Amino acid sequence: MFFSIRHQTRFKYDSAVQESIMETRMQPRSEGLQRCLSFDLLVSPKANIHQYRDYLGNTIHHFNVPGRHTQLQIVADAKVETGVLSTLPDRMPEESWPELDRMIQLGDFWEFLMPSDFARPAPLLGELAARLDVRRRDDPLTLMIEITRGIYEYFEYVPKSTKVDSPIDDALRARRGVCQDFTHIMTALVRQYLQVPCRYVSGYLYHGRDDHDRSSDGATHAWVEVLLPGAGWIGLDPTNNLFAGERHIRTAVGRDYNDVPPTHGVFKGNAKSELYVSVQVQPADAPAMIETEIVSPLEWVPAPEEIEEQLAQQQQQQQQ
Repeated sequence: MFFSIRHQTRFKYDSAVQESIMETRMQPRSEGLQRCLSFDLLVSPKANIHQYRDYLGNTIHHFNVPGRHTQLQIVADAKVETGVLSTLPDRMPEESWPELDRMIQLGDFWEFLMPSDFARPAPLLGELAARLDVRRRDDPLTLMIEITRGIYEYFEYVPKSTKVDSPIDDALRARRGVCQDFTHIMTALVRQYLQVPCRYVSGYLYHGRDDHDRSSDGATHAWVEVLLPGAGWIGLDPTNNLFAGERHIRTAVGRDYNDVPPTHGVFKGNAKSELYVSVQVQPADAPAMIETEIVSPLEWVPAPEEIEEQLAQQQQQQQQ
């Protein structure tokens, strides 16, 4: 399938700031069944944009706005082609666990096996592991499918129920959360109790008319990828109880959310900030949605509360 994506971000300051330094992770990855056919990043006020790739292959765009400004607008437009996931077997052979261990021993997967800031052992995680019987049994594929379904059934999807920097205990205690929480919980379970490489994926999900997804339309999305013998990295979406397929568009992978935020930066000045975000994912043959200019503020929609918290606590740190 072909998709057109527009990801709009606007930082608004209540008084002029002197400088903004920002990096973004919005360009879809080109690998496997996914190709990024085009990508454009528009920034206002205008700035020179530089790009590089980190050690995980994520494309990062970096820019500096040195003059005084009261708002910063970022518009990322991409066109992406995705392919259909190859048919997986109903189950894997019994020797798959030893084969997986050999893959891990011969490869370099340590960062996806160790605890990370948001995917680490927690008291309530052990209770969930016991409830879902998370231990090496059956075969790796069957078990991963069970864990995905178990998280989907155990937790309620409730927007704004957690914050961007909430520990997984908050969602575990309340039995509710958003895609970031479920992805961190599954990542922690797979690493801690199965010793299987697991990584966090940030991206987008196309919501078709006939799809019954729990996750919100008009926002970014997150899911996990686990390493399986004979299959490589396989995406699983515990928020929607799905394999990650042609509707899932990958922008960045990492140990957890800290490695893949869409925007991350600082500003200089004494000002309060507001963040507005809008995400559109449409089939490429749909009517064109890309304008030649940044849309007016009246067309911006407020970001969910958890993204506003990201602005206040993580995305931009005020410097005097």
